[in-house]
Amino acid sequence: MQLEIRPDPAEVGRARRWARSRLAGSGIQADEPLAETLILLVSELVTNAVVHTGRPAVLRLSLPHVVTEEATVRLEVADRSGRAPVPRCAGDEATGGRGLALVDGLADRWGWSVEATGKRIWCEVDRCAKSPDLTASCAGGAVACGGAAFEGLAYEAV
Repeated sequence: MQLEIRPDPAEVGRARRWARSRLAGSGIQADEPLAETLILLVSELVTNAVVHTGRPAVLRLSLPHVVTEEATVRLEVADRSGRAPVPRCAGDEATGGRGLALVDGLADRWGWSVEATGKRIWCEVDRCAKSPDLTASCAGGAVACGGAAFEGLAYEAV
């Protein structure tokens, strides 16, 4: 399933609502850690596409046919910019620049590839019987960035 995204910051909220409805329809409950993580990842990837490319994009959500305790969900955002995603080292006072560090901390796997009309950034999250401990990767832990570590990062999905 996919959603066309216009290059407008308001599209981020629409993408979250769309993803929530698809997750609920697949049997992944809104209060599950998996759903919360996926919605935050949708926010980050769509925001990056809208803010950094200024071009239309496509959000794809690949859900397993049967949601089990070991299911994997894949998110993809394809945009029309050939520019590679560049992780940034955001300072303590910066209001942005932590998106890819967040994706790296929350997703089980992520990457990107060049396409004929731009690029595709993807991430996968595994649904496990036991939730992963994200403390070390983002919620109050340290996120490494170019040899430096930023302590106590907090992320909020709005």
